[in-house]
Amino acid sequence: MIILPAIDLKEGRCVRLEQGLMDKDTVYNDDPAAQARMWQDQGGEYLHIVDLDGAFAGVPKNRAAIESIVAAIDIPSELGGGIRDLETIEAYLSLGINRVILGTVATENPALVKEACQRFPGQIVVGIDAKDGLVAVRGWADVTEKKATNMAKEMQDFGVEAIIYTDIARDGMMQGPNIDATRALAESITIPVIASGGLSTLDDIRKLIEIEASGVTGVITGKAIYSGAIDLREAVALTKGNH
Repeated sequence: MIILPAIDLKEGRCVRLEQGLMDKDTVYNDDPAAQARMWQDQGGEYLHIVDLDGAFAGVPKNRAAIESIVAAIDIPSELGGGIRDLETIEAYLSLGINRVILGTVATENPALVKEACQRFPGQIVVGIDAKDGLVAVRGWADVTEKKATNMAKEMQDFGVEAIIYTDIARDGMMQGPNIDATRALAESITIPVIASGGLSTLDDIRKLIEIEASGVTGVITGKAIYSGAIDLREAVALTKGNH
């Protein structure tokens, strides 16, 4: 299992939101590139970047910050937030981003996901945000009638590389990930699942490692490593069996 440290960008700075609310943000670093280097130096193996302004606007918004991050690190990175068309996907991949995360658009325009997977094999990841097992979209403003497991199967059939699964009731609240829901989703498909949301202690990582056999291959952490609740080096050591 790998740990993916997160950088959430708002107006060019690293922030964290509470339950996806743009007005409940905490600024952690004015220099995203320096923050990215810090996570790399502490053992982060894959960087998870979110363009928050882009997610809410539906168009990319933090390009300069994203370019500076990619230039600053050697580890691979994935990026989500406001990516709604093939041109944007291509632009980000050509910048040096390794994988692009499609969220809302995967629900509203599944055909785009299918086409993206054909054009950029191995580089498309779909983020599924769920509340009580149902898919939520548009920065979590709307909860749909669609089951997260059904959507995951559909995306697998299109050829996506992995699913990032977030239980939105837990995100940014430091209550621990929803282990049962994450396991259920992972067991319903054969592609990897990356857990996201709510990570607050090393014990949470231990619990996720226990369901790794179900197909949970990674975990994203943001608030916990920024606040110091989790030491990234210790978390990485745990996944390597050095505990």
